[in-house]
Amino acid sequence: MKKAILTLLLVGTTMMNQAQENKLTPISQVTVSGEGKVKVTPDEALITVGVEYTGSDAKEVKKKNDETVDLVLKTIKSKGIPASDFQTQQVSLYKNYDYQTKKNNYVASQTIKIHLKDLSKYESVMMDLVNSGINQIQGVEFKSSKMKQYETEARKKAVMDAKMKAEDYVSVLNQKIGKAISISDTTAPSYPQPMYRNVMAKGLEMDAANETLAIGEIEINANVTISFVLE
Repeated sequence: MKKAILTLLLVGTTMMNQAQENKLTPISQVTVSGEGKVKVTPDEALITVGVEYTGSDAKEVKKKNDETVDLVLKTIKSKGIPASDFQTQQVSLYKNYDYQTKKNNYVASQTIKIHLKDLSKYESVMMDLVNSGINQIQGVEFKSSKMKQYETEARKKAVMDAKMKAEDYVSVLNQKIGKAISISDTTAPSYPQPMYRNVMAKGLEMDAANETLAIGEIEINANVTISFVLE
């Protein structure tokens, strides 16, 4: 019995010593960052439009705003845009004091975001929306219907970029990089900054034959930090 206990103690001590040695043994490694970029022509847009009215009577202002929003929503539906592709973003009614007139007035507003999946309809959609009563265009954000595919491509490019950098660093040292021991996604979230402007419904003419939208390209980025073992 005593011999068995002594054997277990010896085995346990040996394992502990080995574990401590492994912890103390540093791993030669190189840590690098990589970046991947994919540029594509967008085929979709997120359009944010608004309706806003100001007046001295809260009920009248809200009523007028609601009537216009109702017409705007019907117009969106008439353009063949499914209900799942547009949504009310914000509704507000508040009192505002005018220091010049020394009177209170009320402001009613509502914003609507539209996911337009066919950019060829942009001019027609915007013209009809203005005619239906919107008086604010709060922003246009471009995107791609294949966003997930391009994000995957960008991530792969970022990893390849990191590996190439690591190979560059160690080549002059006559060493080689081994397996990756850690990978961190350091991609910063993208927050598009839309341009805001107001439009006046009365007296505004929009010709659907004119081009008022520069689509350009969007850039999908990915960033990684990878640690490789040095061999």
